[in-house]
Amino acid sequence: MKRRRPTLIAALTLTATAALTLSACGSDGDSAAKDSDKIAGADTGDKPSASPSPSSSATSAAGRPKVELPADLKLTFEGTKTGDPVKDAVLADNAERMRAVDAAIAGTDPDAKALGFYNTGKALEAAVSWVGQFEKANATVTGQVRYFDREVELRDETSAVLTFCADESKGFSKDKKTGKVAKTPVTKNSYVQYNTRLDKNAEGVWQTSQIISTRGSAKCQPQ
Repeated sequence: MKRRRPTLIAALTLTATAALTLSACGSDGDSAAKDSDKIAGADTGDKPSASPSPSSSATSAAGRPKVELPADLKLTFEGTKTGDPVKDAVLADNAERMRAVDAAIAGTDPDAKALGFYNTGKALEAAVSWVGQFEKANATVTGQVRYFDREVELRDETSAVLTFCADESKGFSKDKKTGKVAKTPVTKNSYVQYNTRLDKNAEGVWQTSQIISTRGSAKCQPQ
């Protein structure tokens, strides 16, 4: 049976970058081919653009899509409780956003419902493009990724800035056909810093609207 292409991804135009190296789990927003902290459409100065609305099935039951990951992929999020319920909500929805990207890549969310639920604007464009690049390479993700130093700054009642680091030293890409894991040596580029903006929508979901990532950031290197 032919694998169904996620409907959300099929609805948007994907621009593939030449000679892309797929080495990270969920690092949409940074260029794996270059040590650059810029991605197309991720500058923080622009107002987030409109994004596809979640389908009725994505917002049924508790109002949130269930995000599941394959057994060989584990994401760990540190610092989930700050004592501030609003900041905790931002952190929780960001964690689901990162999980949603990997679920779309791994195929455990074949319709990419969670991807459109937890992303909007330029962050959605970046996430869809990132997932599309894995699809073109017929690759998925495996291993472990740890997210740490997660710091939230509330701008107002409906917007926040979240910065955090990712330890991808144990996260790898895997060929879907052969199952071969592309293990790479641990270098400074195994650590990524994310700078994101989240906006609270009418349903109370903190959606990531803008994202910039810096691979090899000095702020995220192990001490």
